[in-house]
Amino acid sequence: MTVKKALIAMSGGVDSSVAAFMMREQGYECMGAMMKLYTNEDAGVPRENGCCSLFDAEDARSVAYRLDIPFYVFNFTQYFTQEVIKRFIGAYQNGRTPNPCIDCNRFVKFKYFLQRARELDMDCIATGHYVRTEKDGERFLLKKGVDGAKDQSYVLYAMTQAQLARAVFPLGGMTKDQVREVARDAGFANARKSDSQDICFVPGGGYANFIERYTGTASEPGRFVDARGNDLGGHKGIVHYTIGQRKGLGLPAAEPMFVREIHAGSNSVVVGTSEELYSKSLTACDVNLIPFEKIDKPMKIRAKIRYKQPEQPATAWQTDADTLRIEFDVPQKAITKGQAVVLYDGDVVIGGGTIDEVETKRN
Repeated sequence: MTVKKALIAMSGGVDSSVAAFMMREQGYECMGAMMKLYTNEDAGVPRENGCCSLFDAEDARSVAYRLDIPFYVFNFTQYFTQEVIKRFIGAYQNGRTPNPCIDCNRFVKFKYFLQRARELDMDCIATGHYVRTEKDGERFLLKKGVDGAKDQSYVLYAMTQAQLARAVFPLGGMTKDQVREVARDAGFANARKSDSQDICFVPGGGYANFIERYTGTASEPGRFVDARGNDLGGHKGIVHYTIGQRKGLGLPAAEPMFVREIHAGSNSVVVGTSEELYSKSLTACDVNLIPFEKIDKPMKIRAKIRYKQPEQPATAWQTDADTLRIEFDVPQKAITKGQAVVLYDGDVVIGGGTIDEVETKRN
């Protein structure tokens, strides 16, 4: 019997470490690899902080040594710069709010990392994502992880059939507590290592400062306006704002004001009341569907418009090959262009796309 070979994406965290452990326990011939995605100096953070640090590499290497599997570091900085950082900056400069974790999974981990696995004659790749896959006839399904608090299906909605066919997610049926228990029992030094909460290349969440530092260009100040176009004062530049933002506006008003629209062409930021943030429908582009090729007729689904939001009942229909229209049963707050809308049928990911247009109420 031929032993299958797996390339494990190891970040130095507990999840990917336990994924490597589980794959070895399941009889795979394993190789561990860390993706070097950027330099900390480029991100403006100390060398020992952030992901891809020397400390992370040593944590991953120590786990690989304990599991007696080879370990390598792949330099993917060129890919990450082009596919993630530049997309991130471009989105903000165009008045949108990107999700770089989705881009990293879509364009780096499940593209170039998988390509490297093929070049190394590996049968599959494995990661520490909390999702599950299942074969249904001729197609693969992507399903939520059983740990609802850790489920990462939202950031993997763009996976193709070819990628799903060669990806293994050994943590999909586990809870985070169970993963840490496995790590402790295996004697991993990172068993209690905390999870990263920030965007890896922007620790602390200073997106605008990162963009200005990375591009070497200061944001161009513009104007705040209301829905009628009335001038309300100056803003610092559109990269400093995202839909639904309240803090940092500096606008005197009788009631709290929020960002409701961002217009890159006019360099203006439209603000309004909390009530004015609600929308009932959106259009999404760059669509990927998983269980089937297209949605033939209006389909009742549940949809998420951001990673941490609970799913909401809605109806989806496909207006052309690359466009979805979503109408929610009840209006949703702060639907944001550039973010992903992901569709679900129970535990199954139907697919999703990038929010391109939002119907807003006009006064």
